[in-house]
Amino acid sequence: MMKELLILHDISCGYGDGFHIEDIGFSLSEGAFTGIIGPNGSGKTTLFRGITGDLSLQKGSIVFDGKDLSKLPLREKAQNLSIVSQFTETTNITVEEYVMMGRLPYRKPFQFFDKTEDVEIAHHYMHLTNTYRLRHKSMMELSGGEQQMASIASALCQKPRLLLLDEPTSHLDITHQVRFMNLIQRLNEELRLSVIMIVHDLSMAAEYCDYLIMMKNGRIFGKGSPETVLTYENIEKVYDTVVIVKINPISGKPVVFPISWRQLATYEASLSLKR
Repeated sequence: MMKELLILHDISCGYGDGFHIEDIGFSLSEGAFTGIIGPNGSGKTTLFRGITGDLSLQKGSIVFDGKDLSKLPLREKAQNLSIVSQFTETTNITVEEYVMMGRLPYRKPFQFFDKTEDVEIAHHYMHLTNTYRLRHKSMMELSGGEQQMASIASALCQKPRLLLLDEPTSHLDITHQVRFMNLIQRLNEELRLSVIMIVHDLSMAAEYCDYLIMMKNGRIFGKGSPETVLTYENIEKVYDTVVIVKINPISGKPVVFPISWRQLATYEASLSLKR
């Protein structure tokens, strides 16, 4: 039986008198690759910020490996959870310096120089993300895809058990999207790294995630396997958009096809003629 790593007990959080998510509850096993999906304004980012601790919970609790996540010391939390946002801070430091920042949770008081072990760990993940070749470049010189890979390398240097990703592929072309998602999938399988990722592309979410949480109006509309969640009925109810869902012939995962207004009008017209 898989060990439960993260449990949300009916949490609610939000922004003062503004938007809130309500009664969110689910549990994730260690090694799960989880996608959070839903239209803009559905509560994906609010849920993400509730999990990371950027938003205080107004109700409920989050348990990480048997401990109340809100009560974990910052150092211990940083050693277990890593966060990668959709926008990388492009400061004028080298890629190697940026990646090494991931080792900060392991620095001891009055440690002013990087240990050999820390450098080796950083170089290992830079090789894994194909950023070692860029180590002497400034972060400001990198492309968006290269910056995201550097962010992943830095996050992995924390040696986390849970990796949280906020729409990491939203500004990447398809080459970098697939390269990024393949890397996360490999880390998930080979290191048993648990992953929670906000994903806009439903077909990408279906192909890579093994568990999906579909949000609508601040609540969970559906949760489960991609095959269970990504039905055309669910998508049309949540996104208010007509789609066709087919099966990828190789992976067996759902693929979501949009239908243009013109094609939909033509199709509906042909149906009315047949009647």
